[in-house]
Amino acid sequence: MKKLYAVILAVLILMLASSCASQQENAPVSSNMPVPDSNSGQARETIVIEETGDSVVSDNGNIKKFDIVAKQFEFMPNAIEVSQGDRVKITLTSADVAHGFAINEYGINERVVPGQPTVVEFTADKKGTFTFYCSVQCGSGHRNMRGTLVVIAENTNN
Repeated sequence: MKKLYAVILAVLILMLASSCASQQENAPVSSNMPVPDSNSGQARETIVIEETGDSVVSDNGNIKKFDIVAKQFEFMPNAIEVSQGDRVKITLTSADVAHGFAINEYGINERVVPGQPTVVEFTADKKGTFTFYCSVQCGSGHRNMRGTLVVIAENTNN
């Protein structure tokens, strides 16, 4: 019986690895989802790009790239820091089940599906400390699945 379970587990792992490897290189990885703008109450679209290898550089010339893994019930890493004005590119992956990634103050609310990296890009134009959180019910610890984005004042001493 143990051998049967081991074979089933091995087949599932191979299927998962195969599905991850077979994704098209330039296929869109996420779609825009309208979310309410906290200032006007009207829906606005998040800034999401396709994973094509192209990068957009902010006015101050900085792009900050982060890889964040979502898993029950945490983000790894759970804190990121950028400077105001930086262009931020976050590649999100799920290690287990569907999760969400939301930052209300930046109008971001994306779904993160296992085996499908989701790329979010935005300009960190607001200074402060912001909570990012899972916006898709993912289990009993979902409510505590949070992280922190810190946007520090841009350096004006060049």
